[in-house]
Amino acid sequence: NYLLGVGRADCTGPVAEIPLMGYANPDQVGGGLLTRLYSRAFIVADLVDSRRVVFVSADIGMVSQRVRLEVLKKLKSKYGNLYRQDNVILSGTHTHSGPGGYFQYTLFWITSKGLIRPSLNAIVNGIVKSIDIAHQNMKRGRLFINRGTVENSQINRSPFSYLENPASERSRYSSNTDKEMVILKMVDRNGEELGLISWFAVHPVSMNNTNHLVNSDNMGYASYLFEQEKNKGMLPGEGSFVAAFASSNLGDVSPNTKGPFCVNTGESCNNPQSTCPVGGATMCMAMGPGSDMFDSTRIIGQNIYLKAKELYEKASQEVKGPLSSAHQWVNMSDVSVELNATHTVKTCKPALGYSFAAGTIDGVGAFNFTQGSVEGDPFWDGIRDQLLGEPSNETKACHKPKPILFSTGEMTRPHPWHPDIVDVQIAAIGSLAIVAVPGEFTTMSGRRLREAVKREFDSHGAARMDVVIAGLCNVYTHYITTYEEYQAQRYEAASTIYGPHTLSAYIQLYRGLAKAIATDTVQDLPHGPEPPLFNVGNLTLVPALTADRTPANKTFGDVLQEVRQQYQAREVAEVTFVGANPRSSAENATEHNFLMVERYTRTSDSWHVVRNDASWDTRFYWTKGLFGRSNVTIEWHIPPGTEPGIYRIRYLGHYKKKLSITHSVSIPFEGTSSAFEITIL
Repeated sequence: NYLLGVGRADCTGPVAEIPLMGYANPDQVGGGLLTRLYSRAFIVADLVDSRRVVFVSADIGMVSQRVRLEVLKKLKSKYGNLYRQDNVILSGTHTHSGPGGYFQYTLFWITSKGLIRPSLNAIVNGIVKSIDIAHQNMKRGRLFINRGTVENSQINRSPFSYLENPASERSRYSSNTDKEMVILKMVDRNGEELGLISWFAVHPVSMNNTNHLVNSDNMGYASYLFEQEKNKGMLPGEGSFVAAFASSNLGDVSPNTKGPFCVNTGESCNNPQSTCPVGGATMCMAMGPGSDMFDSTRIIGQNIYLKAKELYEKASQEVKGPLSSAHQWVNMSDVSVELNATHTVKTCKPALGYSFAAGTIDGVGAFNFTQGSVEGDPFWDGIRDQLLGEPSNETKACHKPKPILFSTGEMTRPHPWHPDIVDVQIAAIGSLAIVAVPGEFTTMSGRRLREAVKREFDSHGAARMDVVIAGLCNVYTHYITTYEEYQAQRYEAASTIYGPHTLSAYIQLYRGLAKAIATDTVQDLPHGPEPPLFNVGNLTLVPALTADRTPANKTFGDVLQEVRQQYQAREVAEVTFVGANPRSSAENATEHNFLMVERYTRTSDSWHVVRNDASWDTRFYWTKGLFGRSNVTIEWHIPPGTEPGIYRIRYLGHYKKKLSITHSVSIPFEGTSSAFEITIL
């Protein structure tokens, strides 16, 4: 038996004008909200001693070092030594539709327009709040584990790289992706359901890089369905049951199951370069199973949810045993790896290869670079040398056969471009070992890592451990391919920043952690070099918040385009208001709700909220006009089975008003549509 606590808190941040983090497309800037982003925290504590393990899965692209260091600082000031770098795992779901700007390393500033404090603060505060809620609601309970296969939800997006792995290794697996889902079920001692964590490897990129609505993608939709099911009668974001769908070794795994096609001609571009006869690589895009990206998100999310629900209901294998956690900081640009008794190799200073700029079939790059580039290009090399400096011969040699586009490890202005100091971490809850990895391991890299960790546990008497990989934890270091996949230099390999022996180095390090846990010698592990915390101001290219204004003879919240009087299920109720910049709201309240759909109740002559801005079937669009004016359009995609009756849509915002040159205030306002009727078909 353990003490268990679960918590969920909003971490959405500003939903307008902030670049979305994931596709590295500077044009993909937030312009509204489809679903809210949440941090979900789970605490397991030993009844006997003070040992604890915290696992957090947040609906963000990845956990950055900046986020982690700030979270740990806040936890220390609140809880002293209870929650520390070794027993707190922070994992990102890897949605590509959340606000960016929460990084301290310079490379990430380029596409997210610098360090954006409101965005960083929303994530840090949301994570800490979710841990606070879990901490305050600890109760005695039990854990159960289960595993099963998820079908029709993923493809390998670099199958030609996967084929570089030895045939003898590939023959041990039935698929070029990991189809297994592992779930952890939490109940209190009265059998009351507390929560679920699922680990499954797929990219949350069902929403593509044309999307401007902040949302949590397919994994977030699975969480949404599970929580709506368990917190009956509650609005999204409310209720005590918490369901996290966490990332795993998703490096080369796409949810766009129809595969890659040329957008212009419709023919397949499933070739080693992912390139089209007309238009080259920029035309090659993978398609999901749905009629559009919203539909694909729904289909993939629902598949994942249904499997998790089935595994949750049938989970009977109880997790028991002591808790322990091991953590080290490692300088990943300088690790010596013993491949065998005679052969030692080294990792490299970080660098990105040419194919990094190509992007993937889930989101292509801007300049028609192709994947699988093993040679540089004099034109781009020349520009790079002028702007950023030429890579040293040592770095070039270390990374071979990768042609270096950005030698980030040798770029230090205004701050280093990439991390050297990286977290490696394992937390063990009885027979479950959670391997927290700082990036995106490919399918085969993840299999090798899990196997090595399991073997290490076995050889030190900790047999039958369930080893899961939690992805995108603690600090972001891009991708980790196998040595063989690295030779093909597709996107994932070009983004394996510490060179061809990155995976071997991690396997060596995680084996060391597993051994320390199995032999109870964690206290003897060296802490390693502490990561830097750069003194970064609010350095950003995001436009400053100006005063909001209205058209002549209008006030904020006035209706510009009214709803119709009648709708049926499957239709879209739509209303446009005189709006204000949503950032004015985000900077005011951590959990500002922008909209409500309300249903009229005759008996009590009152309106009841049936949807909010976190609901999957509502969409909040913000359109910026000239001179501080803007419009807000709210859509409600009325689902089948909606109760007939009288409804209305409300918009809640804040407008920024200048009082003087230095002072401005945010003033709340609201707008309401006319009432409309939903009739039965």
